[in-house]
Amino acid sequence: MDKASLKQTSAELKAFEQLCRQTFSCETDTRKALSELEKKIRHTQVFEARLIAQSRYGGPGRPAKKRLPDYQTYRIEGELASRLELHQQRLHRESCFILATNQQDLEALSDEDLSKTYKDQQKAERGFRFLKDPLFMASTLFLKSPERIMALMMVMTLCLMVYAALEYRIRQSLIQAQQTFPNQVGKPISNPTARWVFQFFAGIHVLVVAHMQTLILNINEYHWLLLKLLGEPYEKIYSGDG
Repeated sequence: MDKASLKQTSAELKAFEQLCRQTFSCETDTRKALSELEKKIRHTQVFEARLIAQSRYGGPGRPAKKRLPDYQTYRIEGELASRLELHQQRLHRESCFILATNQQDLEALSDEDLSKTYKDQQKAERGFRFLKDPLFMASTLFLKSPERIMALMMVMTLCLMVYAALEYRIRQSLIQAQQTFPNQVGKPISNPTARWVFQFFAGIHVLVVAHMQTLILNINEYHWLLLKLLGEPYEKIYSGDG
């Protein structure tokens, strides 16, 4: 909200400065232009506005000392001040987070716990979005029996639970070891998604030479870093001994 307010305030300041650079032929037009601006601005207000009259002379050269001006022009001077009261009102309104629950016991579920539980739903929603992804290929299965559909949903939910547990373990391991993992654009992060880790590990191949030697191909330092953090069983699998 602060960012949006600063952007709007800067735009209003620019409009006011532009108005102050303009000249008007009469006092009525000057006051009308100022009034129109005051109706448009929301985050600021004009403070100590003054109408400045400037004498103008026709013809070239410096006018004589006692010569009366041929006409006058008008311009606006003043300051633009932020509406702090309005800003605080908007801040208070935007800070509100309304939730409804049938749990009336505040000791059983506090406001903070309720808000946290609600916001944690997005983790499950991201998981189900992953299940719906074409890469998961769930749409390729066709089941007529309700029992088989329920069984498939149970398996998919179990897969989602394993997926979420692995993602949590990867992130916690990176944070505890103060290590990072490159994201899709190569930026080091400590909270990669399990899906990206799966894609990052794609392309690793096992080459068996004459049934005597097993070679792991296309594995790099980031693969080994993550495997080491996850533990010895993971290292064993990718060392060819698993």
